[in-house]
Amino acid sequence: MILKAVAMSWLTVVRMMQERGGFRSPEDLRKAPLNTEPDPRQLAPNERVERIRRIQMNGLENLPFFLVAGFLSVLTGPPPLLAQALLYGHVVSRLLHFVAYYTAQTHEVRATFWTVGSLILIFMAARTLLAALGL
Repeated sequence: MILKAVAMSWLTVVRMMQERGGFRSPEDLRKAPLNTEPDPRQLAPNERVERIRRIQMNGLENLPFFLVAGFLSVLTGPPPLLAQALLYGHVVSRLLHFVAYYTAQTHEVRATFWTVGSLILIFMAARTLLAALGL
């Protein structure tokens, strides 16, 4: 999941270069080897770049919860098959969420994959809390 988060930054840069726009900072309009013909319109929002940014922000919102819940869950010593199912299930749901978002599927499709990942996190957190309470 960390590699996916880092890859999203690179995907944003690639998309900005493809679109020759979607830049955010005024200094991005300085003439440079990768921007030989700066234009003030390059600072205007570009939907293709903004879609990647939204995907990245959604992933970054979820990543800390996954890392903490996964780490704490593993510390409780769950059955290995359960731990694998939960961790891999969350990763797969997030990757499918990325594909759905990237390909502009309906909100319902995207929300389904988000919901699966969210329910896995809730389950891991609740199971960890119960283990901490000795229940």
